[in-house]
Amino acid sequence: MQIGPYQLKNRLIVAPMAGVTDRPFRMLCKSLGAGMAVSEMITSNKALWTTKKTLRRADHSGEVEPISVQIAGSDPAQMAEAARINVEQGAQIIDINMGCPAKKVCNVAAGSALLRDEALVARILDAVVKAVDVPVTLKTRTGWSPEHRNALRVAKMAEDCGIAALALHGRTREDMYRGDAEYDTIRAVKQAIRIPLIANGDIDTPAKARRVLDYTGADAIMIGRAAQGRPWIFREIQHYLDTGAELPAPEVGEIRQLLLGHLDELYQFYGEYSGCRIARKHIAWYTKGLSGSNEFRQQMYRLESTETQRQAVNEYFGRLADVSDRLIYVVEDENRMDHDRQAGVEGEACDHAS
Repeated sequence: MQIGPYQLKNRLIVAPMAGVTDRPFRMLCKSLGAGMAVSEMITSNKALWTTKKTLRRADHSGEVEPISVQIAGSDPAQMAEAARINVEQGAQIIDINMGCPAKKVCNVAAGSALLRDEALVARILDAVVKAVDVPVTLKTRTGWSPEHRNALRVAKMAEDCGIAALALHGRTREDMYRGDAEYDTIRAVKQAIRIPLIANGDIDTPAKARRVLDYTGADAIMIGRAAQGRPWIFREIQHYLDTGAELPAPEVGEIRQLLLGHLDELYQFYGEYSGCRIARKHIAWYTKGLSGSNEFRQQMYRLESTETQRQAVNEYFGRLADVSDRLIYVVEDENRMDHDRQAGVEGEACDHAS
């Protein structure tokens, strides 16, 4: 997989996810087999460029190349300026967000809301490509709604404007994350364009990754939600693509060390207060479905310091290791999982507010 002058080590890319794909998460996924990771979206609104949140998102210190930074907005001139500023700060690839379905993004006519105005899409693509001398990529959806799918037209527009690669999530904005991804649309787009196409949506197992690549003809795949709490999915997929065999599940001891290392990076990156709270959703994802995890999470959510949180995680995985070297999953209570999902939302809100 090649994007401009950058030859990726494989065809596996971490999807940009607000409140998730911060520098610690991107670096972890790359260390576990991802060929590239796209940053959380950075606003093109100049008034917000000096906020703590934006400055953190623009911090790429020590990150493995290539560094791909996603920008979001609806004004071509602002988007062009945001691209230039991020290149000055170390971005080697600029990614344009036309795929985010979140209301707070679409309400300001950004993200997937742009798909309702193809003329504006063309102006933004043209302005950003002309503003920088690095590759520009685009992440988008199949359309605004099932009745208004325009992925083919947008893809051709992107190619004509000089976009270096296109990532396509197989749902419309109206679909959000409901239903099944439209691999037929991704396949049709791939057949219609010459630039690299990255397939995104519902790719959550090595076998599914193989099927999507074969069916769509995509040049690469992009993994988002399936990597939350399971960053080793990238090495599992790569091994399956290389050999046709599945890797055994990681041992409890390895997961404990991966999570503790991830927590240490989060604490260092965000500091004591925000680090503890942002870590909660990651801990919930890592432990989802594990034996005794419901009770553990309820206790963990009440911890207010990084030291006690880290100690609780260490002890919990120590108890799992005493029972088995391999992870043991159980069916979780839906009411408890609703609580956990809310805790994850609160953790992300903390990040956005910081």
